[in-house]
Amino acid sequence: MPDGTVRTVYPFHISLEGMESVVLCRDVEDYDRMEKTFFVCSWENNVLIIIYVVMSNHGHLSVLATDYESARRTGTDILKRYSQYMSGRYPVQGTLRRASVDVQYLDSDWYVRNTLAYIPRNVLDTGCRIEDYRWSGYRGMFVNGQCRAPRYKVSAMSRRQREAVFHTHANLADVPWCLDAEGHLEPASCCDWQYLEAAFNNDQAFFLKTIGTLNPAEMHLKLVESPRRWRNDSEFILTVGDIALRWFNKEIDNLTLEQKKRLVPYLKRSFHTSVSQLARCVRLSPREIRETLKQCEGAPKER
Repeated sequence: MPDGTVRTVYPFHISLEGMESVVLCRDVEDYDRMEKTFFVCSWENNVLIIIYVVMSNHGHLSVLATDYESARRTGTDILKRYSQYMSGRYPVQGTLRRASVDVQYLDSDWYVRNTLAYIPRNVLDTGCRIEDYRWSGYRGMFVNGQCRAPRYKVSAMSRRQREAVFHTHANLADVPWCLDAEGHLEPASCCDWQYLEAAFNNDQAFFLKTIGTLNPAEMHLKLVESPRRWRNDSEFILTVGDIALRWFNKEIDNLTLEQKKRLVPYLKRSFHTSVSQLARCVRLSPREIRETLKQCEGAPKER
């Protein structure tokens, strides 16, 4: 981990969305600032980035974190810090008020692989080839950790130089990051490429095939739209039932009390819902739902 400890971590997806009418990144300086903001905020929250992409009006990251709260703080800090930058550079105030951050726990191998493939797949919507896009972690995958054009080691810079480049007073003396000749981050030095490669059995062809065959509309619905959309009870019951089968191979009515309580915090974090709706759809009382949410820890439980 960034703090030097060895910890059990879990995969999450962080999306920054809601900016259809506002451009987040207008030029190279904006893209570079957002990319560096991703890594600075992740480092400060003891979170590892697996792969990421910065687009003109949104961004995606897949991260490894010890718990949900660490991943959530990372996303919130990114939005806050980049909002401060936008307010300082451009005269329009409140640019990011309509933006939102959502964090999803990736609870299956299918979810992990398709999310890791979906993130760089976003580039195709710009008409650019994935391998040619500058603001993505894709370039750091399946290159054996070798940077394309390493020029500077961030750890070898003076503190003042690091503060000037990353616009932060955070301690970055121990980061493994490298910069190219233009001062941009080299993804192979920043991303946890070993995790991604292992997720695809260290087979680049498997990774490329997943990128080419995944359904982007389905992944956008699962990762971006679904967490932000309110469902009626009949639809949410189907969602809960699907997750119960995936986690426990049981119908929701056949779950034990303990299994239901393990589902509740995940459902609350992953979907736009309420205590009352959770009680109706998980078949627990509102009091049990409140107590479970109050007592639950940040980290998802291993199954």
